[in-house]
Amino acid sequence: MKSIKHLTIAFLFIFTSVSFSQSKTEEADNLSINSGTINSQFEYVLKKSGNFRGTNGQMYEAVQLNMLLTLRAHTIDSLKTAYKDLANTQVVVKKQAKEITDLKSNLLNTQTDLDKTESEKNNMSLFGIQMSKTGYNVLMWSIIAGLLAMLLFFIYKFKNSNAITKDAKNSLEEIEEEFEEHRKIALEREQKVRRQLQDEINKQKKA
Repeated sequence: MKSIKHLTIAFLFIFTSVSFSQSKTEEADNLSINSGTINSQFEYVLKKSGNFRGTNGQMYEAVQLNMLLTLRAHTIDSLKTAYKDLANTQVVVKKQAKEITDLKSNLLNTQTDLDKTESEKNNMSLFGIQMSKTGYNVLMWSIIAGLLAMLLFFIYKFKNSNAITKDAKNSLEEIEEEFEEHRKIALEREQKVRRQLQDEINKQKKA
């Protein structure tokens, strides 16, 4: 029973080792000096290089010169591309920064115009003097109330003057009537006196 268990464990160990070795081999086969990222190309060079121990006991890697030159060329190309992309990115960033500055300036101008419009909306100009809308309305209504009060006062004065004129006219009419009555009475007296005088004259003539 124990031997079967040991055999199973050994079989699993061998299977795992083989699978791991095949995986490493496939991974190495997928790597290339002419494709993939710089990192994968470095991995390829390291896997293809040989190692040896120096006289000082330190480990060294022996790399083929053509691989090293190719890797350097690819690295330089990648750096050039990265620098180019960086330069393009900086151009885009500067352009976007300018656009942002222009947008901020336009926004500031728009805000200024909006504040001016809001101020003009809330303020009124009267004889060149800027007044708040509330103050303007209060002043206008005060003027209207003053004019209305003056109108009512003039109406009152007119009615009062009209009543006085009417009373004066009635008094005048009464005076004229009294004068006419007095004139009639005076005329009658004058006529009576004349008749009496005529009668006396006639009496004197007969005597």
